[in-house]
Amino acid sequence: MAVAARLASLLVLLALWQVAAAFADARTLPAPSAVAAFVVREIETGGMLFNIGVTLARVGISFVIAMSLGMLLGVLLGRSRLADRTLDTPLLVVLNTPALVITVLAYVWLGLTETAAIVAVALNKLPNVAVIMREGARGLDPGLEEMARTYRFDRRTWVAHVLVPQLQPFAVAAARSGISLAWKIVLVVELIGRPNGVGFAINYYFQLFDVTAVIGYSLVFMTVMLALDTLVLQPLDAHVRRWR
Repeated sequence: MAVAARLASLLVLLALWQVAAAFADARTLPAPSAVAAFVVREIETGGMLFNIGVTLARVGISFVIAMSLGMLLGVLLGRSRLADRTLDTPLLVVLNTPALVITVLAYVWLGLTETAAIVAVALNKLPNVAVIMREGARGLDPGLEEMARTYRFDRRTWVAHVLVPQLQPFAVAAARSGISLAWKIVLVVELIGRPNGVGFAINYYFQLFDVTAVIGYSLVFMTVMLALDTLVLQPLDAHVRRWR
């Protein structure tokens, strides 16, 4: 039923797009068939697949770095009042700094390199993960904590059977919000200072005022990221919340 509803809404959007394109200039709002034809041509030449692969690699690397460091930082802040008081303000500063500013500074300090691009994306994502994980670490069940002390759990057992199970829903929530944030920032990073990737391609076609290409690249990459969320992250979220 849910799948049918989604398909129906997609068909409605396509129909509205087709109607709007019929009354608009083809150069500013191409029809769905024109965008589809461009996508097929780009896939056949290999250009789109290459650019999507490069962007996905950047998203993946920066996502892993941000999730790993952000989870550790979030647990530290949630479990230590001293660490929370010391690092809360710097965390909020980075969290509220625009992605564009962090990206530009990364390129200025590290050069127009792949390392700078990864660092920029990871820094933009890390505070978000840390804040979510901090809330999870703050809300650990006191009953389970008391049980762990009563049975004298060692540190490894406490982490495996008390900490991790309670933090899993927060980690998945951070991952789902983070992946959507990361790919958007990657496109900005590529648009500003990389010679390949989806962001670079969109910028290139924008300079040519090729709206068909811009929409084509955007839709294909959004489809890939939505598929990742639907096929991987949503089932994972349901799995870690199954005990509820």
